[in-house]
Amino acid sequence: MAPPLVGHINPTVAVGLELKSRGHVVAWSGYKSVLTSVLPSACDVVWEGEDLEHALISRAQEESVGLRGAAALEFLWTHFLIPLARAMLPGVDSAVATFAPDVMVVDQQALAGALVARSRRILWATSATTPAELVDPFALLPKVGDWVQRQLADLTADSTTNGSDLDESVGDQSDLDLRFSEHLILAFTTSQLTGPLTLPSGAGPVAMVGPSLVNADAGKRRDADRRYMDDGFPNEFLDYEDGRILITLGTVNALNGSRFFSAAIDALRGTPWRAILVAPRGVVGDVPSNVMVMEHVPQMAVLENVDAVVCHGGHNTVCEAVSKGLPLVVAPIRDDQPIVAEQVVRAGAGIRVKFGRVSAGGLRTAIEAVMTDPSYRDAVKALQSSFDQAGGAHAAADHLERLAS
Repeated sequence: MAPPLVGHINPTVAVGLELKSRGHVVAWSGYKSVLTSVLPSACDVVWEGEDLEHALISRAQEESVGLRGAAALEFLWTHFLIPLARAMLPGVDSAVATFAPDVMVVDQQALAGALVARSRRILWATSATTPAELVDPFALLPKVGDWVQRQLADLTADSTTNGSDLDESVGDQSDLDLRFSEHLILAFTTSQLTGPLTLPSGAGPVAMVGPSLVNADAGKRRDADRRYMDDGFPNEFLDYEDGRILITLGTVNALNGSRFFSAAIDALRGTPWRAILVAPRGVVGDVPSNVMVMEHVPQMAVLENVDAVVCHGGHNTVCEAVSKGLPLVVAPIRDDQPIVAEQVVRAGAGIRVKFGRVSAGGLRTAIEAVMTDPSYRDAVKALQSSFDQAGGAHAAADHLERLAS
């Protein structure tokens, strides 16, 4: 069960396919347009919400432009996570009643799933696709943390008093955090990247399984990437030995990136490196011959053909880069990105720059460091090894089987 966000669904695909290969019956719940764009044909869906995700995501993207820090976190909860939970609750509850699962896997941002699991007394596991919630994202913003807890308590209370069919006999759950299962938390990362965890009382055991990438790449995304690399991608541009770089701010943040993209282009101008810069059409101006601007790239395939990554610190992009042994320059913008960026720096796998202030010269210096200083690549290799050893989808499936037994 996941929100209408591709990065939150992708890790569950690999786990679900692994469970299906072991003979389990597996199904997803979520919003139709996103699920159908991600899930391979072998995956079943028991509830497909429609329409809401377009209006909700579009409005959230438009209205959140320029927000940072506490304002961005409050907006995320007020205008996206809480409305999403209220909208999903009836459909998810009906789907669970029909499907009758033994175990539910619920994304940390799909709060309706946690409400249904607890109210129907079903074993459930949290799917933690980003490490931010595991290390107390509100440590420096305690008032925001208290405010979030009040939102979660209100949401829990409302779910059993406002016409819901959920079981009211479970009792008061207002002191339980919907982001953390009391049974199992699947963290798609490793302790080598996150460092020490900070969890609330009542949170269950954490299984650090590492990124869940392999089987997901065999699905629709991988097939589409291969076709694009074969038919529509300028592969000859990356057939180059003097250094290749991918620059991306992710889908959601790209609209805010015109200043950063300009600094990146100026940073690369006159250098021996080649770069693929992922940006919307019309956002950048004059581009030197060693930079190619594209609106979309098959990211996993491109990562196999570059030497470093400049990005916003999104957890999925960071994990994908590390899985390919690539050092990073991270320019976090909002939400969990500053936490992920700090983890990258602490692990020695990259350099952090200020998204809103970095100059072309400063960005060039950072890129040159990760391209030429072997310590960054060595640190990334150590993280890559921890990812490989964690087990990914196979390990996650093992933990879910033990929970169900």
